[in-house]
Amino acid sequence: MKVGVVGGGMTGLALAWQLARQGHRVSVLERDVQIGGLATWFDYGAFLWDRFYHVILPTDVHLIRFIGDLGLGQSLRWKHTLTGFYVDRQFHSMSSSLDFLRFPPIGLLAKVRLAATVLHCARIKDWRRLERIPVGPWLQRLSGKPTYEKLWKPLLLAKLGNNYERVSAVFIWSYITRMFSARSGSARKEHLGHVVGGYRTVFTRLHQLIESAGGFIRSGVTVERIAALPGGGMAVRCDGQEDVFDKVIFTGPTDVLRRVAAMDLFHLEDPGLQVEYLGVICMVLITRKPLTPFYIVNIADDRIPFTGVIGMSNVVDPQETAGLHITFFPKYVNSSSPLLKWSNEALKEWFLPGVRLMFPEVDDCIESVHINRASRVQPLQVLDYSRLVPRVASAHADFFVLNTAQFTHATLNNNEVIHAVDVFMERFGSRFACGHSRPCAPDWRPADGSSVEPCAADLR
Repeated sequence: MKVGVVGGGMTGLALAWQLARQGHRVSVLERDVQIGGLATWFDYGAFLWDRFYHVILPTDVHLIRFIGDLGLGQSLRWKHTLTGFYVDRQFHSMSSSLDFLRFPPIGLLAKVRLAATVLHCARIKDWRRLERIPVGPWLQRLSGKPTYEKLWKPLLLAKLGNNYERVSAVFIWSYITRMFSARSGSARKEHLGHVVGGYRTVFTRLHQLIESAGGFIRSGVTVERIAALPGGGMAVRCDGQEDVFDKVIFTGPTDVLRRVAAMDLFHLEDPGLQVEYLGVICMVLITRKPLTPFYIVNIADDRIPFTGVIGMSNVVDPQETAGLHITFFPKYVNSSSPLLKWSNEALKEWFLPGVRLMFPEVDDCIESVHINRASRVQPLQVLDYSRLVPRVASAHADFFVLNTAQFTHATLNNNEVIHAVDVFMERFGSRFACGHSRPCAPDWRPADGSSVEPCAADLR
């Protein structure tokens, strides 16, 4: 069967590999010149590494199994890491129970309520009831107003801006349950991992495996229209040329789906509502010395223009980064924010004073400064968010949608992506067989017609 996969990020490539090794003729259509989507890599001059920050948790069982299936299991590396908090112009470790008890910004009673909040989150199984509860009042009720004003509200503002007032409690619940799962063992130590060479290693292997199985990846192309053919199958117009497929799987953002796919192809519970996305601006400092002993520093200080500090060199051995250290400084914004269009120089001038405030000696060790950005990083989980997402099994038997908008009750991460792909193949893999809906499609032809849940919300 000839299958088209729209999107060459982790979702699209994992699907393509699964289908190609089952004998299907798979074509991946990717808009960017470089595959990998949000997990792709970047040239930092002295070395190549991930464009944005990514780590693997010990509980990421789907992703770890997937990496092993790719033959990269021996390339996994693990390291004990620390978590920090920046508040009242000071750094505090939050890496152990003792650190938590010593944490000075809040009193003992507030700490008890904060710990109870985290424990409460860990025990919640029915996430759907959280969808109709605003995150702010929910946290304030659980943790108390002083803790909310001192810790939770600054974090929500940093990650969501004023959007936090519209976001449901699912957002913080999914974040807490994932990050606290990184702690394992009797000492409750946090361990994080990565693949040697970063995600470039993973995507290079995927590319090789897809092509060796007879698949094909077309990058730097734009899908303009997807429509059903009268006798079954799908027509995809790409850069003015039309290709015919027996099945098409769309893995891009939902707003792009609305733009390129015929409206009768997919199901939306409420077509009048649209999924909103958060974008990110991420300054990356390459330095000759490490800036922080923490992998992540959460920030509760409205003078700092970025969301947090990610000390990637506390996970990745500097031998992999030419003896240099890499630190990410992300800021999440609305996908329509004018900040995403600022010049790199303007963004550096805005970010660097905040870096100097936190790390006064930083100018003595900077090797280079880089700005990376993406307009659609993760959906904004507003109240009743699950009503907005498209169904995986669409209105047409030959068209499927599998994208990150369907992650209704999980943070966006590659473990959830692989889990969603696994579930998709388990539930719909049998539909990918010649004769299921129509004879196998011919190869590409010109536009003139001449010859030639899991985290997905509804995997029905």
